[in-house]
Amino acid sequence: MRIPLLLLSVLLIGCQKNKPTDSEAIAALPEIQEIPMESIDDSADEKVIKTDTVGIYVNGEESSKDYILANLVEQKADKDSIVTVKYRLDFYQNKSKTGSSKITIKGFEKGSDWMASYGLTSETSKNSPFIQVTVGYPACGYTHENYLYYLKNSKLQLVHQWNTMSDSGWGNWVEIVNPSKSADPKTFYCKTVAFIPADDDENVDMGVLKHSDSIAFELKENQWSKKLLSVKDKAYFEKKMTFDQFNSQ
Repeated sequence: MRIPLLLLSVLLIGCQKNKPTDSEAIAALPEIQEIPMESIDDSADEKVIKTDTVGIYVNGEESSKDYILANLVEQKADKDSIVTVKYRLDFYQNKSKTGSSKITIKGFEKGSDWMASYGLTSETSKNSPFIQVTVGYPACGYTHENYLYYLKNSKLQLVHQWNTMSDSGWGNWVEIVNPSKSADPKTFYCKTVAFIPADDDENVDMGVLKHSDSIAFELKENQWSKKLLSVKDKAYFEKKMTFDQFNSQ
């Protein structure tokens, strides 16, 4: 099965269930949201529990000068032993610190791995200001947290974040579309894709392909903004197909 961030077209057509009226759909869509710059006080007084060094890959090779320090600054478990952690990510390019970002992860699994790579897609990784960061336990069935950063001229923005899961050919992920094919585009799009078992079908190999949360991103005056093009968390495309049919595409 193809996994996150494949270059496919975003389609807002196809099978829809409980299709809203035009007025209902428009009312449900939020306005354009500006994405702020990351600004953090990473003073020396902040206690760091643990630090992981995360190499940044470009064209499948790890950079010798660019990396991220993932600093664990807080962790706590609730009464159900669900662990929530806070990390400060320090970005380095040419071995010089260029930006920092703080993230919070609920349901963090001990033994989780970090990965990072340049580019919106694997085809546009060279000379790209985009950095994708992923963290999660390295096994099927576990949720991975994904972060898309834009780092240019020492200014850092967290453009988008999402989670993915893959389990023996089933799962959910995000597909990113870069129409310009540029390493530093001014616009791009993404959608959430899921292929899950069809619970209402006696055939255990029957699944449902779903598309949801289509989002448009635009860069203006060095600041990214995003706008949801479909109703949040509601599938706008559904198609039944067998497990083999989906994985042979």
